[in-house]
Amino acid sequence: MKGQEPRSSSSCAACKFLKRRCTPNCQFAPYFRADELKKFAKVHKVFGASNVSKILNEVPEEQREDTVNSLVYEADVRLRDPVYGCIGAIASLQRKMVELQHDLLVARAHLAHYAARNTLFMDDQLSTAGFAELQVCNGLFENLNQNSLDQSGSFIEFSQVPFP
Repeated sequence: MKGQEPRSSSSCAACKFLKRRCTPNCQFAPYFRADELKKFAKVHKVFGASNVSKILNEVPEEQREDTVNSLVYEADVRLRDPVYGCIGAIASLQRKMVELQHDLLVARAHLAHYAARNTLFMDDQLSTAGFAELQVCNGLFENLNQNSLDQSGSFIEFSQVPFP
């Protein structure tokens, strides 16, 4: 776990920012390394060091790193969008998801349309291919191709085929 890693002798970012001496049991040290001063500055500006400390005390130790990452993200978004913060980002992502779902639906409809059209075209090609074998005698067909008949044995007319 990150909290049990050995630390260097330098102060953590929180203690540097707050200009205090970093103790070996500093609560912020495992989550704000010495080179992450801006990361702590953002969190401190939005939430305050005291509130972050209280939040970390309330969270189980195995969830603290995720909590700090969440606080850092929330602080960053709140500084970029002071009015809506994370809610604005979530709403934007939800709008984008709805747009993409709509685009997917349209693409699937187009695909189904072209697949149906292609199937009709292929069926037409198969039924006309059999007519090459027909022999015409005095304008009458001597041999009927079974591909041009429906299940009841009558001719399929093109006017009966539904086109999209």
